[in-house]
Amino acid sequence: MTASAVTIALESPRQPDAVALVAALDAYLKERYADDACHLLDIESLAADDVRFFLARRGDGPAVGCAALRVDSSGYGEVKRMFVSPQARGGRIGERLLDRLAEQARAEGLTALLLETGIHQPEAVALYRKAGFIARGPYADYPDIPESLFMERRL
Repeated sequence: MTASAVTIALESPRQPDAVALVAALDAYLKERYADDACHLLDIESLAADDVRFFLARRGDGPAVGCAALRVDSSGYGEVKRMFVSPQARGGRIGERLLDRLAEQARAEGLTALLLETGIHQPEAVALYRKAGFIARGPYADYPDIPESLFMERRL
């Protein structure tokens, strides 16, 4: 199915589709990184007032991807919990999720998107670079560890 058949909408992270995607992402990350290298927002944190949580769906079926925007009071948005289920990859859903986060960030007056990802996720890093993200140093309270890669995209 093409990316055009996918809808992306602001939804609750507490619903079963969202919980399942976040759990799949947790499992994926825990296969690749030690616990101290994983900086994960749990479901309740994703439901906070400063977070916008999006799900990607094909038609009226289950969600196939998710991404969150954490709005920082200093004027940037942080990309969190970006994930596309393995069976849905290759359809540009990740690009569409990032575009939706950027659109939301601009609507909220934010000047940049920042993210922390890991060096053991080459596909994710390639997606972020293709979307205009460039390397930067650590931000907020992230530790500067070898497994982390910090990126930024000005809006």
